[in-house]
Amino acid sequence: MKKWLVAAATAAGLAALYGNVWAAPLQLSGIQARSRQTHKYTCATGKILQVTYWNTANGQSFALVPVKGQQLLFVNTLSASGAKYQAGSYTWWTKGPRADLYDATDGENAPPMLSDCVTTNLNR
Repeated sequence: MKKWLVAAATAAGLAALYGNVWAAPLQLSGIQARSRQTHKYTCATGKILQVTYWNTANGQSFALVPVKGQQLLFVNTLSASGAKYQAGSYTWWTKGPRADLYDATDGENAPPMLSDCVTTNLNR
């Protein structure tokens, strides 16, 4: 019984120690960007966001948006109007110089967590 317990504990320790070896962290430098632009947004609450956008050589678009103290990588998705980016439960939706940040976990009809975010950088 002791040998089995030692073997199981050793295996669990090695798995915990080396479990992340196979998953390399995402390197934004690895994205083959056709263009990259950073915009500063000022929201209705006075909060200022710095958002970086990438348009890639293969047609994909990404946005790096700060949410609750973390930089999240959003991917562009289909939108009837404006540009819509998704990351987990969050949606960053832009139209012209304006943007709103939504959290789907707040409910279907919930107001944006950040609204009326406006940038003066219009050359996207």
